[in-house]
Amino acid sequence: MEKKLGVYICSDCGIGDSLDIEGLQNATRKYQPAVCKTHPFLCSQEGVQLIKDDIQNEGINTIVIAACSQRVNQDVFDFDPLTYVTERVNLREHVVWVQPPGDENTQLMAVDYLRMGITRAMKALPPEPKKAELEKTILVVGGGVAGLSAALETAKAGYKAVIVEKAGELGGWAKKMHRTLPSRPPYAELEPPDIEGKIRAVEENPDIRVYTNASIEAIDGEPGMFDVTVSSSGSSETFRVGAVVFTIGWKPYDATKLEDQGYGRYKNVITNVELEEMANNGGLKRPSDGGAVQSAVFIQCAGQRDENHLPYCSSVCCLTSLKQAKYVRDSNPDAGAFIIYKDMRTPGLYENFYRSAQDDEGIFLTKGEVLGMEENPDGTINVKVDNKLLGAVTTIKADLVVLATGMVTNMVPEEREPNNLTDEFIGDIVEKQTQDGIVKELEPQSIVLNLKYRQGPELPHLRYGFPDSHFICFPYETRRTGIYAAGAARHPMDMASAELDGAGAALKAIQCVELTSQGKSVHPRAGDQTFPEFRLESCTQCRRCTVECPFGTLDEDEKGTPREHPYRCRRCGVCMGACPQRIVNFKNYSVDMISSMLKEIDVPEDEDFPLIVGFICENDAYPALDMAGINRIQYPPNFRFISLRCLGGTNLVWIADVLSKGADGVILIGCKFGDDYQCHFIKGSQMANERLGKVQETLSRLMLEADRVEQVQLAINEYDRLPEILDEFIEKVKEIGPNPYKGF
Repeated sequence: MEKKLGVYICSDCGIGDSLDIEGLQNATRKYQPAVCKTHPFLCSQEGVQLIKDDIQNEGINTIVIAACSQRVNQDVFDFDPLTYVTERVNLREHVVWVQPPGDENTQLMAVDYLRMGITRAMKALPPEPKKAELEKTILVVGGGVAGLSAALETAKAGYKAVIVEKAGELGGWAKKMHRTLPSRPPYAELEPPDIEGKIRAVEENPDIRVYTNASIEAIDGEPGMFDVTVSSSGSSETFRVGAVVFTIGWKPYDATKLEDQGYGRYKNVITNVELEEMANNGGLKRPSDGGAVQSAVFIQCAGQRDENHLPYCSSVCCLTSLKQAKYVRDSNPDAGAFIIYKDMRTPGLYENFYRSAQDDEGIFLTKGEVLGMEENPDGTINVKVDNKLLGAVTTIKADLVVLATGMVTNMVPEEREPNNLTDEFIGDIVEKQTQDGIVKELEPQSIVLNLKYRQGPELPHLRYGFPDSHFICFPYETRRTGIYAAGAARHPMDMASAELDGAGAALKAIQCVELTSQGKSVHPRAGDQTFPEFRLESCTQCRRCTVECPFGTLDEDEKGTPREHPYRCRRCGVCMGACPQRIVNFKNYSVDMISSMLKEIDVPEDEDFPLIVGFICENDAYPALDMAGINRIQYPPNFRFISLRCLGGTNLVWIADVLSKGADGVILIGCKFGDDYQCHFIKGSQMANERLGKVQETLSRLMLEADRVEQVQLAINEYDRLPEILDEFIEKVKEIGPNPYKGF
């Protein structure tokens, strides 16, 4: 592509009042732009038309817009990305709104940003999307409420669905429910289950195929081209699907571990699941003798919110106990139901149901702690309770004690404890002989999906077996592109929520196959049409890209050379940062591009003015800087920030480039990592931090101090911390002293 550069500088929003616009224009001359123009209102209809006229009349195909943040006016400066390269230089939020107007350092900062922006544009090429005719059928794994909902909504949207269910019939736990929670106003009365209607709708829909008594032997490939082998009724069948909705549901926590709460010791201590089965099969009776239940005690959080059992809350147990207390009252108007709770949690409109239970004179709710229980000769049980509301210890004589046990995702095998799983994948730590000697490695366990991925056969989990997901921003997404989790497999939830969850996951699966067929990425860079390009002739088979990719994009051949599955890729560039040979690049994002931008920074020779280069992630740090600008929060002019798709794409060669050029320090600002990570690419910020542990070797070759490089975790809403963070780093660099390469 022969480049024809057009540079457009906006003078509105204080840019013209703060900067020497003519000086900015002069700074572009070394790049020999075909046009360099200034406009007082570039995002106006007239300003955009100015650019369009130059595209039409001057043949401009590389557009640099020096104005506001790249995060705003995206629809205004929307030039065909397959034909034109468009680069946004942020002079407003990142310069004039955070620096004093008319200051020499403010001008120098703006000039550097303009030079880097032009260089970035000149090094970029339009993407070449990989469009293809792909399969758009959606595979639904699991035939419970969430799975049925996913399949039905898929069919309603005009797509085909396939359900694979391990049981002999559809319906899951919903078929075992005596009554369900209210779903209609005033949300006060229990309802009969409507699961049979959903099952009939699925079985009668010509666009939904159902396999029961079935299991998945293997899933190979990538979105749009997943080849699924299903075993059912003694035979195997392989077919292709476009995306997967994962709804394998839940199982109750193993109550045999709750002997201290009476289970297994006393016949009349049962679980909430056992009570539901009892109500659905003839009514409530004492297990010991089949006698009537005159009083029942429900003990909440049985084995939950407890580090020795389930550390989390299962969210629906309070509602289940309220529902089952109604069973007790319906079975015998003279019976009493006592609910002993730590906290009563009834989210959303279920508050009305909670109130209806409170209004029932036979349902007693007490915030308290069970101190113990003992069995009487007649089978009744004395439950000793520390009543926190009354500040007294009381004893309740009960015919039945019901333990509100929690929900465990079916991703956790029966033999494993959800609070004691290996990191990321469920499996065993084994010793293996390698060329480096004996090493301990995780051997992932096959459970449901049997993915043919180099990184393992199942979905990586975050904690307690639930699939890893950016819970707030991308609730259905897993770390396997095209596979979406829903229902209680994703996190504990009630049936109504599972139904909505299945529908939501189905829509995300449909979005995935549609975007993939257009050669576009899904979340979080939705619509990105670039793909990583591998110069495999220079590959040393170090395997870092295959190991570090957060999404399992790459497999390996028998020699260890990465094998691409482009539609699995989410375009984060982590592989680009991982590769020591720099063989991985994108057409509009490359190692050479960033290195070239660094060369355009004018490092001042003034030893009292330390210049710092900052690498920032585009999802948290960049908008935090924007927010600082919007709020006119000033910070030192010593920084030059370069936006990366993800901090995990930081290549150590850039740090060497920065410091060998004479800059005094490097700061990386990215998302928070750890158990409560906020990284849109899961582990990018964490991997950048791990790579910095190896930066000492790079700096030792340059005879420089490791403290010149620092990484900071910053959430998007912590923009007000920026002045403090940046000031502290400058002071640290000043203590170290000027970079000895300064001036060379």
